[in-house]
Amino acid sequence: MRILVSNDDGYFAPGIAALAQALSSVAEVMVVAPERDRSGASNSLTLDRPLSLRRATNGFYYVNGTPSDCVHLAVTGLFDTLPEIVISGVNHGANMGDDTVYSGTVAAATEGYLLGIPSLAVSLVSRDASDFSAAARVAVDFVHRFMRQPFREPVLLNINVPDLPYERLGAPCVTRLGRRHKAEPVVRGTTPRGDTVYWVGAAGPAADAGEGTDFHAVASGQISVTPLQIDLTHTAQTGQVTDWLLQ
Repeated sequence: MRILVSNDDGYFAPGIAALAQALSSVAEVMVVAPERDRSGASNSLTLDRPLSLRRATNGFYYVNGTPSDCVHLAVTGLFDTLPEIVISGVNHGANMGDDTVYSGTVAAATEGYLLGIPSLAVSLVSRDASDFSAAARVAVDFVHRFMRQPFREPVLLNINVPDLPYERLGAPCVTRLGRRHKAEPVVRGTTPRGDTVYWVGAAGPAADAGEGTDFHAVASGQISVTPLQIDLTHTAQTGQVTDWLLQ
């Protein structure tokens, strides 16, 4: 099996190193990741300039672009053989609820899915983690599942792993995305030249975190697995908008 690994934290991040090492025990692994931290890049592609590809001393490829760029390059022309799975991560921090809209980690997996390849986004729910081995082992478990029983069609799975030792993790459970409150206010600052600058505020706390959500599963020590789709059509409002246009 051939697996493409990417992320949004950059090719030098400890999470991607742990993931690649763990996966190499069960598959052929190729790593193509951004040259720097591109957290929050979402599904953006770089169309205003050419991209360059370089190889680090550890064998990882890195691109001066977004997570989506990395996967797109790898799948559409970089390698002669297509990967059978795309895995993005291990991200340092949660990608639950509204986070998925902005997440570069999820975006890298989404690009694989859009190109017809089963894809996983794997995140470790922790702000100060230093050990990504448990989340990497979870990714290996999912690869074994794919080997035993492949899906009949491409899937996009968003996986969030509690920051616990592997032996203490609860079983994976299928969840839906929760919701957060609105973000914290922007943080205002001043440069040495006296210019006012702003930092985007932190994500708000969970608002919809009830049973069945990704927030609830992780808080209970379980591995959250949320199947995602790309169709943004708000079907429940189609009738309402049709009536509005006829008035």
